[in-house]
Amino acid sequence: MTYAIAQAAEHSGLSIDTLRYYERIGLVDPPARDAAGRRLYTDGDLAWLEFLTKLRTTGMPIRLMREYAQLRRKGEATAGRRKQILLEHRADVRRRIAELKACLEVLDFKIDNYAAIEAGLTGKTHVQEVSA
Repeated sequence: MTYAIAQAAEHSGLSIDTLRYYERIGLVDPPARDAAGRRLYTDGDLAWLEFLTKLRTTGMPIRLMREYAQLRRKGEATAGRRKQILLEHRADVRRRIAELKACLEVLDFKIDNYAAIEAGLTGKTHVQEVSA
C-alpha cells in the first residue's frame, strides 16, 4: 500500500515539513513518486518513520540518527555499529529514566507533604513543611 505525504504525516504523527526535512537531511530515503511527482510512502517507510520517532522521543541526537540511517543503507555489514549505537543510546535512556524516577520521588514527597499541611489546616494532623 502507498500513502501520500499527508497520509504519511497523519500515520506517523510527524508534520509534512518534518517528513520533508527528514528526507533532506538523509534520515529518510526519497520516497517513490507518482506520475504527477507526488511522494508515495510505503508501509516500510512508515515503519522506519515510527522507529525514527522513537529515537527522537528518547532523545537521540539527529547526528546519531543520521549515522544510523546511513549505516542502515549499507546493509547487514554495518549491523555491529548499528547495534553499538542502540546499546549506547539504551544506556543513556536508562540513566535518564533513573534520574526521572528520582525526580518523581521528590515530587511525590512534596505533594504528600502539602496534602498533610492542608489536612492540618482543616483540623487534621499537622505536619510541618520541609523547605524547598
